Amino acid sequence: MKTTRRTMLGLMTAALLGTSAAAQEVTLRLHQFLPAQANVPAHILDVWADKVEADSDGRIKIDRFPAMQLGGTPPQLIDQAIDGVADIIWTVAGYTPGRFPQVEVFELPFISPDAEATSRAYWELAEERMMDTEFAAFKPLGLWVHGPGVMHTSRPITDVADLNGLKLRAPTRTTTTLFTGLGATSVGMPVPAVPESLSKGVIDGAVIPWEVVPALKVQELVNNHTEFPGEALYTTAFIFAMNNAAYDGLPDDLKAVIDANSGLEFSAFAGRTMQEYDAPGRKLAEDAGNNIITLSDEQVAAWKEAAQPTIDNWIAEADAAGIDGTGLYEAATALIAKHSASN
Repeated sequence: MKTTRRTMLGLMTAALLGTSAAAQEVTLRLHQFLPAQANVPAHILDVWADKVEADSDGRIKIDRFPAMQLGGTPPQLIDQAIDGVADIIWTVAGYTPGRFPQVEVFELPFISPDAEATSRAYWELAEERMMDTEFAAFKPLGLWVHGPGVMHTSRPITDVADLNGLKLRAPTRTTTTLFTGLGATSVGMPVPAVPESLSKGVIDGAVIPWEVVPALKVQELVNNHTEFPGEALYTTAFIFAMNNAAYDGLPDDLKAVIDANSGLEFSAFAGRTMQEYDAPGRKLAEDAGNNIITLSDEQVAAWKEAAQPTIDNWIAEADAAGIDGTGLYEAATALIAKHSASN
């Protein structure tokens, strides 16, 4: 009797151990550059990670490392995903200028009327043209842009001429080219460096969406904010990516969990969510009594005319580099128009 009972207990233990071994458990490290309480980590990345954990019945655990806690600098994040320093990263494509030349089309001035529509276009164009080229070294999970870019400055900016001599933080190669061409002294830097640079006078202003204002407390550092209704003055393209080996090492059912929570609809959600959080950031500036300048259609038209050489030069450079800038720009604008019409 005792022997039989021991045998049954042994068989049950072996079965449980076998089940546990079959149900592989994985811990993935998610690394990004903003504080955990900022909008993107709190309302996009955590939402994604929580859903992946839930859909995997807890077999996938995602450890979150905000504010570069795994070391390095924001421009190094994409290589951390490729090299496996992190399993998943979120970064700005433009932090590594020239590395993602086709992505830059979505950062050209006045191309984006809406973050969700442009994010859908970004993912679709990437599937068509980029997955086997500049994105081949990692697995894209989401590709999106933020809402309308706003100028936050120490002095009021209304006309293009007001930029003359202004030291202005620009997030990407395309915006650096744009603002330099319009008379500003463009200063490239990752967004976490903006508050200290403003407080020390390294820069006189920054171009960022309203969404990131609360995390950086920009409304306390400058008093003027210039908005461009209609198509955004600029936007920034983001990459949410996974290490190829980390993804390939997952069993098929866990790959399916990652895939189901990534791609076109997640990209659209991320872009839409970033734009939705513009409103609280704007309200902080209103409550502070700051000067919010909303340009008229006529004023915006003058800025568009002044910005057109940036677009033309980018297309010409891309054509010369053999990446069909003309076709890329036409494809991007057509996809944005399609998704804008369906919103």
